[in-house]
Amino acid sequence: MAKLKLSTKKKMKNTMFIAFFLIICLITRIGYISIVQGKELSKMAYEQQTLDREINPKRGTIYDRTGKNALAVSSSVETVTVNPGNIEKENKEKVARKLAEIFELDYETVLKKVNKRSSIETIVKKVDKEKTDKLRIWMEQENITTGINIDEDTKRYYSYNNLASQVIGFCGSDNQGLDGIEAKYEEELKGEKGSIQRHTDAKGGEIGKEGENYVSAVDGNDLILTIDLNIQSIVEKYLEEACIDNECTDGGNIVAMDPNTGDILAMATYPSYNLNEPYEAYTEELKGIWEGIDQSEKTKKLQAVWRNRAIQDTYEPGSVFKLITASAALEEGITDTDNEGEFNCNGGIEVAGVRIKCWRYYRPHGSESLRQGLMNSCNPVFIGLGQKIGVTKYYEYLEKFGLLKPTGVDLPGEATSIFLAKEKAGPVELATISFGQRFEITPIQLVTAVSTIANGGTSVTPRIVKQTVNSQTKEVTDIPVKTNGTVISKETSEKVLSMMESVVSEGTRKKCKSCRL
Repeated sequence: MAKLKLSTKKKMKNTMFIAFFLIICLITRIGYISIVQGKELSKMAYEQQTLDREINPKRGTIYDRTGKNALAVSSSVETVTVNPGNIEKENKEKVARKLAEIFELDYETVLKKVNKRSSIETIVKKVDKEKTDKLRIWMEQENITTGINIDEDTKRYYSYNNLASQVIGFCGSDNQGLDGIEAKYEEELKGEKGSIQRHTDAKGGEIGKEGENYVSAVDGNDLILTIDLNIQSIVEKYLEEACIDNECTDGGNIVAMDPNTGDILAMATYPSYNLNEPYEAYTEELKGIWEGIDQSEKTKKLQAVWRNRAIQDTYEPGSVFKLITASAALEEGITDTDNEGEFNCNGGIEVAGVRIKCWRYYRPHGSESLRQGLMNSCNPVFIGLGQKIGVTKYYEYLEKFGLLKPTGVDLPGEATSIFLAKEKAGPVELATISFGQRFEITPIQLVTAVSTIANGGTSVTPRIVKQTVNSQTKEVTDIPVKTNGTVISKETSEKVLSMMESVVSEGTRKKCKSCRL
């Protein structure tokens, strides 16, 4: 009997020990789940019980300077997503097959998404409502109320295809600006995303009284450019004709700017590309061979045509630069426009032992005034002026005219000029600079410098956007004209303009007199 009692006590102790051990294990496990896995499990529970979907805002519209011609707009489309866990197992194949059929997708790819263990999977983005309406009808017929979401979305559309393509730029599949104005003014244009949040049970049914929480998207602000649709169209037409007629294999560009405000009325680069198809072949020749080109070569060609040469490429300006030399010389009182016989061209001039020829060395211009020197585009005249101005003073004018730094135009990727450092510029270098050779500037730098002469002597920063329009309040905000001080006097400006008129009425550019846009 004593042995039986002892055995019973031992069994009770063992049972209590086992129970105590199990309780310790349970407490340890609960602690591990709460402390170590707590965040991860909370996240998984949230994802299972809430279905968050983003609502994309409409990107702001881009207008030409009139505010009436829309160059870039966002049209309404729809995006289809699925919540795999909320689609009944027996319906998965049927759902995948219908989605693949309506949206012309690969069935196996769609089926994988429908079977995934995730909270949400995107099936197709930015599709027309005509197709999503077919899905809605099918869902109603099949009584499928959960697991498939159809949300409003936006798609960027460019009304005039190739017009100002390198200026406007384009967007990616996520509506983010990738180039041009679209990239530069991303913060203004993009807006703020909204969201749809549904609280659900394991079967996808709504939990709670509110069911679905909807936060509206805020549309992006509109931009009004300085570009004039009519001027831009005309400029592009004649640029294309000129490049084709003259077999300009490297293309070309034109910039038309209001010298008083810095407004870019037109900025064209040839060849251009279709903003609605930025990754496609952009010439008839390329369309014929596009499929056979490897991806790296395609990328290289596309990046070349996306490039806005007016602000990103540098070139040697040549004789146009004689206007800068003439302006500096007149401003310094070194010369005047009509001093007869002040200069003499004998076919060239010797500088530091180097003979630099006039373009008409075979039939020298002889005796000339400054006006006649500009009309004849005579290199020796401007080499002589450069020598009188001197390196230090000449570089001061280069800086004043904004030729030693980017202009600050509101477009991405602006390059700057390539000049020899002032300390390294000797007599020969100064001579070649004075008539526009042995250095490089961008087209926008030259246009800005010449505009300084045209507007009476004030440097103005070029701009491409003149106003923004708030999408909520419709309040219009002006982008101020930015001036950078006086470079030359109004008197000097008028003298240079008078000589420029003589160049096209009587001088080497008489053919330009009849040119009209």
